[in-house]
Amino acid sequence: MKLVLLTALGVGGATLLGALLGFIFKKISHKVGDIILSFAAGVMLAAAVIGLVLPSVELGGGAKALPVVILGIFLGALTVNLLDRLVPHLHKLSGVDSESHPESGKIDKILLFVLAIAIHNFPEGIAAGVGFGTGDVSDGLIIAAGIALQNIPEGMVIIAPMLSAGISQRRTFLIAASTGAVEVVGTLIGYFAVTVSQAILPFALAFAGGTMLYVISDEMIPETHTHGSERGATYALLVGFCLMLAMDVLLG
Repeated sequence: MKLVLLTALGVGGATLLGALLGFIFKKISHKVGDIILSFAAGVMLAAAVIGLVLPSVELGGGAKALPVVILGIFLGALTVNLLDRLVPHLHKLSGVDSESHPESGKIDKILLFVLAIAIHNFPEGIAAGVGFGTGDVSDGLIIAAGIALQNIPEGMVIIAPMLSAGISQRRTFLIAASTGAVEVVGTLIGYFAVTVSQAILPFALAFAGGTMLYVISDEMIPETHTHGSERGATYALLVGFCLMLAMDVLLG
C-alpha cells in the first residue's frame, strides 16, 4: 500500500513538475514540445499494451477472456470519448490565443481547458491504480511511469496560457496542482477497486488500457503531427515505446 501511495503522489507530482518547467520555459518551441509529447505517447502505448491489455488477457484465462477484454477496451475508450464531448482537451489547447481579448472570455476559455485536463486525469489515475491490482509491481510501475511522463508536457502547456491571461503565478500553480491531485485520487480508487474484488480485474485492466489507447490516438499523436515535426515525433514515439519494452523485460 505504501508503494501505491508513493506512486499516486509521483503520478500527480509529475503534473507539478511539468508546471514548474512551464514557468521556466514559457515559450518552448512546438517542435521540442512535439518530441517530448511523442516520447510520452510511446511510453504510454507500451504501458497500455504490456502493462494492462496483455495482463488482462492472461488473468482472464487466455482466449476465453477476449470478449471481456475487447468490451473493456471499447468501454474505456467510449468513456474518454464521452468526456471529450463534454469538455475539450489537449488537442484543443492550441486554439487558445494568448493574445486575444477580452480578458474575461479568454480566462474562461483557458480554465475550461484546465478543467478538461483535470477530468481526463481521473481515468488515467484509475489506470495507474488498477495496474497494481495484478500483484506484479513492475506492471504497476511501468503504467505509472508512462502516465507520469505524459503528465509532464501536459503540465507544461497549461502554464503559459494562464499567465498570459493575467492569472497570478500563485493561482496558476495552484490550479495546475489541482489537476495532479485529481490523478492521485483516481490512482487510489483504481487500486482499492481491484483489491476489493479481484473478479473484476481483467475487465478493469482492459478498461484502463482502452482509456489510455484512446488518449494516445485521439489527442497525443494528432497534437504532435500539426507543426511540421512528424518524422521526429514518430521516432520519439518509437524510442519511448522501446524504452518501456526494455524496462518491462529487465524488471520482469
